[in-house]
Amino acid sequence: MSRIYFDNAATTALDKEVLEAMLPYMTTHFGNPSSIYSYGRESRLAVENARKTVARILNANPGEIFFTSGGTESDNMAIRSAIHDLGCRHIITSPIEHHAVLHAVEHYDHDDVVTSSFVKILPDGHVDLNDLEEQLAGRSERCLVSLLHANNEIGNLLDMYTAGEICKKYHAIFHSDTVQTVGHYKIDLRSKPVHFAAGAGHKFHGPKGTGILYINDNIKVRPMIYGGGQERNMRAGTENLYGIVGFAKALELADANMEKDSAYIQSLKTYMIEQLRKHIKGVQFNGDYAGKSLYTVLNVSFPKTEKSEMILFNLDMEGICVSGGSACSSGADVGSHVIWALNNNPNLVPVRFSFSKYNTKEEVDVVVGKLKELI
Repeated sequence: MSRIYFDNAATTALDKEVLEAMLPYMTTHFGNPSSIYSYGRESRLAVENARKTVARILNANPGEIFFTSGGTESDNMAIRSAIHDLGCRHIITSPIEHHAVLHAVEHYDHDDVVTSSFVKILPDGHVDLNDLEEQLAGRSERCLVSLLHANNEIGNLLDMYTAGEICKKYHAIFHSDTVQTVGHYKIDLRSKPVHFAAGAGHKFHGPKGTGILYINDNIKVRPMIYGGGQERNMRAGTENLYGIVGFAKALELADANMEKDSAYIQSLKTYMIEQLRKHIKGVQFNGDYAGKSLYTVLNVSFPKTEKSEMILFNLDMEGICVSGGSACSSGADVGSHVIWALNNNPNLVPVRFSFSKYNTKEEVDVVVGKLKELI
């Protein structure tokens, strides 16, 4: 049985060209980037060239790009820095953020380091920017605003520029988790009023375990990890050399093929919406699915029946990989905090389908056919 993989928002397959770019650094070029002899210098050059590539594509200075282990570490580092180094005493976030942000904010709030509040969510899943402005206007202490650029479960896209301008007006620090958008959209960090942004290689056919944190030049923060002073003293520990090389290569490929790939993936999403409407009675779509939304993500609610309650399990039995919430929490069946915040309807079963350049219309037909049988 061949598998159908529709969970690309969780992680993506490694691109063959990315693997080819990484291999030499797993075999012959294995020197420690901090060593002064030629083996080390080759590795150091690879890391710095990767940094320049990433900076060029995201329109940032190379000095603003720090390599991390992924989006979760980057988000945590940004939040911690905003509190400990930039004096933020109140955090405004949303109830539908990724757990990397929600759990970090909860931790610092629980420890009485800061207070926190949620911005209102509109019925279509977008953040209420008027409420954000009202909250910032009503606070005297310095605030951190942490909002996803694109929601990983429903796909809604934030107007990052407007949110950033509101933060600027009230001298707030703005952190945006851009994990679902780096490698999928042209992101120009120079023109966005954002202090921190995060990316993860495995969301755009790069390796797992490598991410970035963008830290705007205008702010100064202290190291997250102390030791040998790597990453310009910000994150000690020998660099994940082949991960970094892979991240840059994956971003380069994603950027070069963005127009073609995004149009193709959007056509799959549109086709699946049409087919589901045609074949399944009572199907509903979550978030602003046909508007300001990721072209990679489609969140669907099916009417709850005895059969559909076990839908994820049954699809898995048929070799179809999808998720109910975010992949990071799919081991714990607590339902989705995002769907819960939007419309907690117990008579609906939410499923997230997320697509990549490797998916096909034939696969959509197979999945819709199976869903018809299961519902």
